[in-house]
Amino acid sequence: MMDTDYPRLTFKYGWDDRDDEETLMKGYRSDGIVQSSEGERYPVYFIDPIRLQQDLEAEEELGSAFLAQPGLIILPEVTREAMENVVRQLWEQGYFEFLKPLKPEVEEAQEKTRAIA
Repeated sequence: MMDTDYPRLTFKYGWDDRDDEETLMKGYRSDGIVQSSEGERYPVYFIDPIRLQQDLEAEEELGSAFLAQPGLIILPEVTREAMENVVRQLWEQGYFEFLKPLKPEVEEAQEKTRAIA
């Protein structure tokens, strides 16, 4: 687990003991959130090369010859340790300066309510 330094990697749907094994087996984790010390939050999507190829082939069969996800990060293996390490490295390299932060959750909830109404 990351220490209290920033950036912080969390997951929208949480993380429990089963996720260690399941994430590695699935080869991806789509609900990552990187948070800065200022509170800005960035979406990240981790995937391994095998799953990336499978997903791209599935998209091709559906008529979309591409795969694009905000904050896409390809790792040899999708483990908690690998995800945390790459987030720190990318943070130090300024990667997140090129991403648009997520809107605050309160605004997101209001937008969803308006969209449904």
